[in-house]
Amino acid sequence: MAAHPKTIEEILRAGFDGLTPAERRLASHLLRHYPVAALGSITHLARAAEVSSPTVMRLAQKLGYSGYTAFQTAIRAEVEDRLVSPLVKHDRWAEGVPDTHILNRFADAVLGNLQATLAQIDHAEFDAVAALMADPDRRIWATGGRITHAMADYFVTHMKVIRPGVNLISDMSNAWPPALLEMRPGDVLLAFDIRRYENNVLQLVDMAADQGAEVVLITDPWVSPAAAHARYRFSAQVEVPSAWDSTVAIQVLVETLLAAVQRLTWPETEARMKRLEELYARARFFRRVK
Repeated sequence: MAAHPKTIEEILRAGFDGLTPAERRLASHLLRHYPVAALGSITHLARAAEVSSPTVMRLAQKLGYSGYTAFQTAIRAEVEDRLVSPLVKHDRWAEGVPDTHILNRFADAVLGNLQATLAQIDHAEFDAVAALMADPDRRIWATGGRITHAMADYFVTHMKVIRPGVNLISDMSNAWPPALLEMRPGDVLLAFDIRRYENNVLQLVDMAADQGAEVVLITDPWVSPAAAHARYRFSAQVEVPSAWDSTVAIQVLVETLLAAVQRLTWPETEARMKRLEELYARARFFRRVK
């Protein structure tokens, strides 16, 4: 199968070492806020990245574009190409696929997604998020969209065992005000949003950031608009030969994050788990295997 053309984000990462200090500062800003950062004016981008407008022009030209307008047009085309309905997405991958079994093709795509996702995770940022979530003085909240809310639910179910003060925010907007009322500055909101990006996730993240919450966003390579309000953002690869995107790489990120927080809080977590097992046994919650 032919390789997918590289995204501008991938090109930036690959050529990062060959950039000047000012261009690296600009590239780092673009990568942290990709693609949202490049959707505004050249003046706004330069100011946000703390570089000059000519630096923005030079970087665009180094990437092979005539100027910032052409660079911005290419990024918008990337976003538009991927914000497609499931039916259109199915037509794109179904035509000309190799004559191999779907199990093999799907597994190859998922493994590729996982490798690409883990390769671009900043370890220091990941550790910083784990430390935030391990802080007993911070409460944790989680939410997601129509599909990704299941990821938020999974995360909360396990995190509640690891530590107290963990809450799932319903994807119904009438549940937001009570949650936001309880949200304190410094609390952590983990939000999930992959294409097609949902307005309710963006609105909730915006309001939580206004409350002083530390927003952690798990999204896809094309980046939810909610990234504009996130302190930390992890992008997971999601494309597979299906009408729907895959959440396998997201699941791995979530489970690794759970393991990292558990490691940081193990003495308290161990005591909680022992007590929980005692309660399960007393309630005869699980069936015994004969």
